[in-house]
Amino acid sequence: QTVPEELQNGGGFGYVVAFRPFGTVSWMQTVVASPDAARYVFRNESLPPFSPYEVKVGVYNNKGEGSFSPVTVVYSAEEEPTRAPTTVLARSLSASDVEVSWAPPWESQHKGRIQGYEVRCWRHDEKEENAKRIRTVGNQTSTKVSNLRGNALYHLAVRAYNTAGTGPSSAAVNVTTKKPRDCQTSLCQAFVHKFYQAQPFYFILFYFREALPGVLYRWNRQSSTSVIETNKTSVELSLPFDEDYIIEIKPFSDGGDGSSSEQIRIPKISNAYARGSGSSTSSACTLSALSTIMISLTARSSL
Repeated sequence: QTVPEELQNGGGFGYVVAFRPFGTVSWMQTVVASPDAARYVFRNESLPPFSPYEVKVGVYNNKGEGSFSPVTVVYSAEEEPTRAPTTVLARSLSASDVEVSWAPPWESQHKGRIQGYEVRCWRHDEKEENAKRIRTVGNQTSTKVSNLRGNALYHLAVRAYNTAGTGPSSAAVNVTTKKPRDCQTSLCQAFVHKFYQAQPFYFILFYFREALPGVLYRWNRQSSTSVIETNKTSVELSLPFDEDYIIEIKPFSDGGDGSSSEQIRIPKISNAYARGSGSSTSSACTLSALSTIMISLTARSSL
């Protein structure tokens, strides 16, 4: 930063720039005679990319030289990476997600830093220049690519990048997303099989017509989605009965998720009822009515 005129303390003000390769002893110096100068460029065609230099800047005027700034380390400009990442692998996670991983390129450190990686993903019937691009930061060597079409062939390639640009691309690898589950059939329907209360919880048993890897559910409008992993044809939820609940539930599998069920509202049980008082006939009717609720899970539109 330039020195304000009121602090120059005399005519003939200028700067002395001293610099040396990092780790060496002797300083090189140059004079910048303009008091308004804010930069100096040292040119050396043999200078390797991203070379570290120690730099300090002093001041002078017609009366003599002033003090130098503290020493700082700066780098010459870097080049873009010159080699591609290796060992690129891709695997399908679901009908809409794939995971890609890679190993860093073999590259000499003096060529510059690798600040991250760019993953390109394009469908077999698309042009590569229209590929989806995802950038990672730092040393991360895997990422997930989402919002893909189910049961489709994709190509993926990876390249490193830094401030100078992106390097060469790896060879493309192929992966086919999983086939979406057809949830339009009755096999993907879920039913409230049993509903009962035992202090201090509700117990709700959902029944499925086939075994599913898991169930997603949300038990009120504000809560985040919870996951129950199961390889059975039923799943039981237990919820405290000290508040109202609105339950949504849907199955999921490797091929994707089913659609959310219609909302089921379960009212808060009063303290008196929780202690066992109240009409047993009324309670039986309530449980009977709730146990007949059916949740039909239908498929979302095809990807």
